Amino acid sequence: IQPPVQEALMEGRPVVALESTIITHGMAYPQNLSMAREVEEIVTTNGAVPATVGILRGRIHVGLTDEELEFLASSKNVVKVSRRDLPFVLSQGLSGGTTVSGTMIAAHKAGIPVFVTGGIGGVHRGGENTLDVSADLTELGRTPVAVVSAGVKSILDIGRTLEYLETQGVCVAAFGESREFPAFFSRQSGFQAPYHVRDEEEAAELIASALGLGLSSGVLIAVPCPQQRAASGQAIEAAIQQALSEARSKGVTGKELTPFMLQKLNELTDGKSLDSNLALIQNNARVGSCIAVALSKLQKARRKGNLPRREDTTPPQPVVIGGINVDFIAKAQTPVILGGGQTNAGRLTRTFGGVGRNLADCLSRLGRTPLFLSAMGKDEHSESILQYCHHMDMSAVLQLEGKSTATYCAVITGAGELSVSVGDMDIHHQITEQYVSQFKENLCQAPLVCIDGNVPLSTIQYVCQLAREHQLAVCYEPTDENKASKPFLSDSWKALTYISPNLQELRAINRTLGNPLPAGIKYSE
Repeated sequence: IQPPVQEALMEGRPVVALESTIITHGMAYPQNLSMAREVEEIVTTNGAVPATVGILRGRIHVGLTDEELEFLASSKNVVKVSRRDLPFVLSQGLSGGTTVSGTMIAAHKAGIPVFVTGGIGGVHRGGENTLDVSADLTELGRTPVAVVSAGVKSILDIGRTLEYLETQGVCVAAFGESREFPAFFSRQSGFQAPYHVRDEEEAAELIASALGLGLSSGVLIAVPCPQQRAASGQAIEAAIQQALSEARSKGVTGKELTPFMLQKLNELTDGKSLDSNLALIQNNARVGSCIAVALSKLQKARRKGNLPRREDTTPPQPVVIGGINVDFIAKAQTPVILGGGQTNAGRLTRTFGGVGRNLADCLSRLGRTPLFLSAMGKDEHSESILQYCHHMDMSAVLQLEGKSTATYCAVITGAGELSVSVGDMDIHHQITEQYVSQFKENLCQAPLVCIDGNVPLSTIQYVCQLAREHQLAVCYEPTDENKASKPFLSDSWKALTYISPNLQELRAINRTLGNPLPAGIKYSE
């Protein structure tokens, strides 16, 4: 990821992904290069950071330098890279332009929710017989990125494409006052989009809603070509029929068909189709950037919980949710523990632990004192804990009458081997969703939320849902092999940003997800 793009993503500024097949296969050099530079400039002018995606010598690049743009624009033998091509192109160290499908994958992995292109692929004319359906459509069905385009290319079967998008569960909305689905070069296709959004704010709300639901599918925003630059639908259709006939006679099929058709249309319309193509790409870049800016503002407002700013300028606290334990460690002097009720000579120590408490302690010592959400009894241990944790924010920790503070006792041999351990952790069940939800405002503003595996499953799911809705950074510490898999029992884990398992915990998570164990790793029981 290019540094300016990475910085923008880390700071929550709007970023717009751009494809590169239009550079490598859509236009001739040097017109393709000037177009690429112009589109990036439009994105920048409208308040977003451009991130053109391309493959250079076997590596995916999100954001290209001017030299890299020139390399792709002027290279002759570069590959058109869709989902199916990525493994081969990367393994062979090749270079290529990413299609809508390829770009969506890279954008999603980089954390970019908005992607601008000219027009997406679709069902080819006669596709009901040839099964020639673009991977762009299936990608929209399985990758949560919003694609801003001038509908689908008019050389395709638009009606069947819309039907296929519906089957894939893709939310399709026309942009502007009309539900008329645009046909790339021309503003009318004769088909209606299922929905329409009037402006960038409505589009941003739609995208935020889709992302918040965690549907794992994309959104298609179809933007009509500007009125003054749109080509006549009738003239384009006549040229398409002629170009299709020529493609059939020459045996042009598969991924070679679209570049052939676009080149032919440019010739048959005396350049009018290319003029329209340039105009719609520039217009899409403007509209898409405005949508990305609106979405960024919306996400920032939601991260703050739509609450007024605090009067003071104190930065919001991280939040840690997890267990407090009192640990008793009994270490015998001998390498073997004597059984039969005999007393083993050794040393006993008491320490204060619990994974959540340890995390909160470390953050406090690093100068980022978190709000700590946990539970302990009102018993002989609680005062000692509060005294030991005086440097931490313990104001929200529950102190419960009639409950026992979590305790753990480990008996260790003189050689350092764990012989036996006993734990009383029942109080961790009191870290409920109802208790944690009282601190929703703090959670929504937190720069980091840490949660450990001691916390009940329903609480973990609540925090993950909140993280998904408000784009929060969540760190999960699995705690032990038996608790590690809690977020992985549902889709909750997809909201996690960081996780810190040991090998045994990672194995348990892997098993829960139904994945095979990688070969070549020694697993001690």
